[in-house]
Amino acid sequence: MKSVKNWQFINHKNNEIILSCDNKHSLHIFVLENHLIRVLFKRKNELRLDRTWTVTPDAADTPWEGRDRLSTAGFTLPEFALDQQENQLQISTETLRLTIHQPLWMEWEHKVNDQWLPLTKDRKTGAYQLGVSDHNVAHFMNRGDDEFYYGLGEKTGDLNRNGRRFEMRNLDAMGYDASKTDPLYKHIPFYITRTTQNDETASFGLYYDNLASCWFDLGNELDNYHIKYRSYRAEDGDLDFYFMYGETINSVTKQFVTLTGGTIFGPKWSLGYSGSTMQYTDSDNAQELLEGFVDQCQDNGIPCDSFQLSSGYTSIGDKRYVFNWNYDKVPNPNAMSDHFHKNGLKLAANIKPCLLHDHPRFEEVKEKGLFIQDSESDQPENSVFWDADGSHLDFTNPETVNWWQTNVKEQLLEKGIDSTWNDNNEYEIWDKDARCFGFGKEIPVSLIRPMQPLLMMRASYEAQQEFAPELRPYLISRSGCPGMNRYVQTWSGDNRTNWTSLRYNIRMGLGMSLSGLYNLGHDVGGFSGDKPDPELFVRWVQNGVMHPRFTIHSWNDDGSVNEPWMYPSVTPMIRDAMKLRYQLMPYLYNVLYQAHNEAEPMLRPTFLDHEHDAKTFEESDDYLLGQDLLVASVVEEHQRQREIYLPNNKTGWYNYYTNQWFSARQTITVDAPLEQIPLMTRAGSIIPTSQRIDHIDITEDDTRCLNIYPHMGLGSSQATIFDDDGESHNYKNGQFLNLDITMNCNNQEIRLTIKKDGNYTPAYNALTLRLPQQDNRQLVVNGIKRDNNTVLSLNEI
Repeated sequence: MKSVKNWQFINHKNNEIILSCDNKHSLHIFVLENHLIRVLFKRKNELRLDRTWTVTPDAADTPWEGRDRLSTAGFTLPEFALDQQENQLQISTETLRLTIHQPLWMEWEHKVNDQWLPLTKDRKTGAYQLGVSDHNVAHFMNRGDDEFYYGLGEKTGDLNRNGRRFEMRNLDAMGYDASKTDPLYKHIPFYITRTTQNDETASFGLYYDNLASCWFDLGNELDNYHIKYRSYRAEDGDLDFYFMYGETINSVTKQFVTLTGGTIFGPKWSLGYSGSTMQYTDSDNAQELLEGFVDQCQDNGIPCDSFQLSSGYTSIGDKRYVFNWNYDKVPNPNAMSDHFHKNGLKLAANIKPCLLHDHPRFEEVKEKGLFIQDSESDQPENSVFWDADGSHLDFTNPETVNWWQTNVKEQLLEKGIDSTWNDNNEYEIWDKDARCFGFGKEIPVSLIRPMQPLLMMRASYEAQQEFAPELRPYLISRSGCPGMNRYVQTWSGDNRTNWTSLRYNIRMGLGMSLSGLYNLGHDVGGFSGDKPDPELFVRWVQNGVMHPRFTIHSWNDDGSVNEPWMYPSVTPMIRDAMKLRYQLMPYLYNVLYQAHNEAEPMLRPTFLDHEHDAKTFEESDDYLLGQDLLVASVVEEHQRQREIYLPNNKTGWYNYYTNQWFSARQTITVDAPLEQIPLMTRAGSIIPTSQRIDHIDITEDDTRCLNIYPHMGLGSSQATIFDDDGESHNYKNGQFLNLDITMNCNNQEIRLTIKKDGNYTPAYNALTLRLPQQDNRQLVVNGIKRDNNTVLSLNEI
């Protein structure tokens, strides 16, 4: 690679500024928002890939063939100032200023109280590098000692990525070490920097819109010829990044998830417990075991909303063959689906994008030309898949999409399957020059490997949408890239069963959430290795119920199955943890809606809402579910007390179980008996709960309690609680119930003003308003004095 050094101003047209670099490259600066500027290099004045599938700022999806990489549609394109001086060019919006220096390096500033303050800058020595004989690209920036780095999606280790080097190359990393294994399943080339300069803190995000394999070095590498630096390197593709400024980390995360299409609003049942194990579908009597799971849930009092069919239902021998039902194992799929549905459970089925060469339909698909093609022949590419040879479907071919969608409908949906589980979609193709159809414009797979699973899940999504247009689709995907958030729920892949995974999966999930993947979870209990012992299993379930996705899934080395009743001695504890989740279902659903409607993360590091409290930036196992529940999972063996640091929210925190109030900015020690996960609730919050401890059924969900956690002394706050039918699109047409609640507290009164909006009528017709028992202040609701535990009819609002 060679450094790009000298530049010359060429043109300014609308919100694009063009520079010529070294008389052979062009540099394009796009002013997209006051807080968002894009930097794009054209190597030898050409784009390596002229489209993007990840950027969609206007909430509409990209075209199937991709969005024009030079398009600015969907951005507000604000006015800005352009100041050209000797050896530098300044571009200023209301909040962000970019200075381009000669020789080429860039400097970024943000405006605070009408004063420009430093934000970050490139390394002055070789900031931008482009390949000469190859397509490698690189970007180097200064690295400050006071900077914290977050994001990069699904990464192991601590939440702060400082001092480490990471690779983006989608792999099936079964049994990974959650503290250090890299790379993993997903490709998310986005991270956030929090910096402190001149006693002012600010945050910014960098998103490199490039799907080629790449590396981020955030302080692992040292070079005596340069000052401290961090770097991005990619083996192919364009050097194209979005620089987004935010006063807070949360504002940067919200910008990124909005830039990439937002968060899908799945059905309410997707938040319920979902059973799964490879052992059932790998067994000869799979249908009997699967239907027996439903019965065992009822016998053990375990609430459950769905089951995920592992790929054994498609097996021939010990291999997997997508869209091929093994009727010896599952003699009657429709009858099996009916059994689940009659008991209130949905079914998701595992599907894979690679066909083994002895697949019954391989020759059919080959003849149609639906595979990614070998780089040197007219044959399908050849990859190792499930210990055999296989070829991957090419979702940049519209005919492949049609074939896939037809089979999703005929082989799954028409047999009563409700959802697709898009799995093993890392596209581990070693032939980097293998050819993708590219919607008529051929693309080497090395440029778009993570985009293939993105289009795979989109194909599945649209198939479900077409099959049942009145329902909101629910899908799952293991691999992917930015933009997968607009289609699927995801998880952290095939973790290993141990206490290390339990602890570091929490941090992985928070990193994914900061990277725009809000709807996520982990394989509860651990997927591979030894089965969990009773204590580890209980603690894992307790943590799992506090994640958006809650699935117990396993492939234990000894052939055992992780099931809620696997240890009778602790089954009551498992049941109680699940009971807690279902009680909190109205709160969880509200958090999901906020993720969809307001781009708010569901899982939140404690610093996300308390950046002014420096202690929240210390590595911790605590996190927030929504903005109001502080979760202190127990991740150490034999631990029966738990220290919790209470972030400085000024109003304090309540123990969820005892309602005891604690002042903020202190570390407390709470009991953590094996049967209980420590939880704290933010003072000033209102947590909606239900008494229904069973699968989601809006016709039976006939109670609603608003648990009120008032401010101690003076204080005010606001809450919004959303509800609807939980599965249709009718909320877009006014069929919702929205409660806007304002709380004002003083030493004598707790005053609530509740307003109702929307035309949806739920099964519950009243709200029980519940205060901490020890709070003796007068409750006043909409100007009328009420008692604690008062029942307020919805018609009174």
